[in-house]
Amino acid sequence: MVGCRPWNRRLQTHCMGRRNGPTVPLPFRVPCASVEHPMPVFSRQNPKYVPQPMDSLRSETPELRGAGIAAVYFAQRDGGDFYDFLRVGQSRVLFGMLDVSGNREQNQPVLQASKSMFEARGRELFSSTEINESEAMTRLCLDLNREIMRAAGGVHSCPAFAGCYNEDLGTICYVNSGHTPGLLIDGQQINELKATGLPLGLFSLATIDAPTVALTPGAALLLVSRGVVEAECGGNEFGLEGVEGSLKMAMPADAKTLVTRMMASVRNFTCVPPSHNDVTALAVVRHAT
Repeated sequence: MVGCRPWNRRLQTHCMGRRNGPTVPLPFRVPCASVEHPMPVFSRQNPKYVPQPMDSLRSETPELRGAGIAAVYFAQRDGGDFYDFLRVGQSRVLFGMLDVSGNREQNQPVLQASKSMFEARGRELFSSTEINESEAMTRLCLDLNREIMRAAGGVHSCPAFAGCYNEDLGTICYVNSGHTPGLLIDGQQINELKATGLPLGLFSLATIDAPTVALTPGAALLLVSRGVVEAECGGNEFGLEGVEGSLKMAMPADAKTLVTRMMASVRNFTCVPPSHNDVTALAVVRHAT
């Protein structure tokens, strides 16, 4: 049996700067019998570890009052992952992650239409100081659902997670339309923010709920694409369990460090560069003080 080897391919991220970290044990053993030594990853004994050098992207993440937001992905995105974040008011920042079915070349019109609708309609719905965030989020997703079907010329599955972080209240109003569960961690307690509706792009009259959760000081919300959960090594999937385990090991951390550490865990788990799907992570972290 050929053993797994670390993937040293470059990461591209919204995080700034370059750092090198030492080799420390994995929080769990890589499930490949031929691997004799753990691969480099962070641990609680080395909480400041950040993976190998990364290139910053030209686009900038919005500055949050009392919190941080960041996203990261492996190399060039070839599939249909799309994420975005934008300030939509004095105290609100909108963010979202969509998994548009098909490869990037085939679904480019849907991706472009989704981005335009998300940003334009998001600013329109959330710009007012006095709004019902749940109603605005539901309206945004219904409009996005119709726009996806219009751009695709019919049914086109698009699991999505969208949220609005309220800086004044420290809350996140969100919808999960058939997406991988969002993971809300507070201390060592993780709550899964499961689907509140079906994937977008399937039905013109979709029903979507938009609940609100509190992001207490020091807590974090992590979103990962399906490619993270389905990352494989030796026939074993990283899985949501692997994501939750890595999340517990990564905290406490700021948003940039959190998504970087999460991608480091996926990179070190896989035998080869993941090519089956996009590998993306997005995090919102509220500062402890």
